[in-house]
Amino acid sequence: MLKLKVSGEQAQEALGAAIAAAAPSSCVIYLIGDLGAGKTTLARGFIRALGYKGAVKSPTYALLEPYDLPDRRCYHFDLYRLADPEELEYLGIRDLLQSEAILLVEWPEKGEGELPPADLVIEIGHDGECRQLQIKSHSEKGNGLLQNLEFST
Repeated sequence: MLKLKVSGEQAQEALGAAIAAAAPSSCVIYLIGDLGAGKTTLARGFIRALGYKGAVKSPTYALLEPYDLPDRRCYHFDLYRLADPEELEYLGIRDLLQSEAILLVEWPEKGEGELPPADLVIEIGHDGECRQLQIKSHSEKGNGLLQNLEFST
């Protein structure tokens, strides 16, 4: 487990970029935290670091935002509005899991039972103006990502 403290949106995006640099071409990353904790900010840094040039917005209403990147596929889920985990079937979750892709999942507890297990879980909490992050590996892919992660606060 890795514990970090970051201050500001730029630092949160930089951490996302560092995680992207260490990530394998397919993995599942859960982003856990209260509203406003910075889950989407971290995801934005991650997705931009993979080469996406457009706006990265929270997929709160669409639930899923796909990104076709130069050398990877990435799917950003925001399950906050999900009423039932079985709704993930309508999003084609089974097809997405068959492909070589990175899944970034906000509010993963809402998809419990339908989502694949996480390789990495990032918990984000508030500490005044700073964010406290705990990054935990839950697989060999997650272990490799943590070992390759280079970030300094």
